[in-house]
Amino acid sequence: MSTSRQAALSLYRRSLKLSLDWAVHRHLWRGQALYIRSLFENNRHVTEPRQQRALLKETEKLLEKWKHPDPYTAPTAPGGSKYERNLPAPHLGPPSDLKF
Repeated sequence: MSTSRQAALSLYRRSLKLSLDWAVHRHLWRGQALYIRSLFENNRHVTEPRQQRALLKETEKLLEKWKHPDPYTAPTAPGGSKYERNLPAPHLGPPSDLKF
């Protein structure tokens, strides 16, 4: 697989993930995902390396511009609202000064 193809696929995946940060509901995101797919499909025929690099660079700029200031984080993921909440207390063993 060529490097420009790999870069385009990477940008496509990043575009989809970024749009998930902005979509409130999954059914709304689906329309955005189809639109993003159509944008990538429209430029699929570009074979000139210089044009490919320009498209990739332009897409990188757009992704940076549309980056969400507070991206969605799953509650149980690091940085999420439930991450490491209610961990069990560490087991210290019985106190050494107890006599039975």
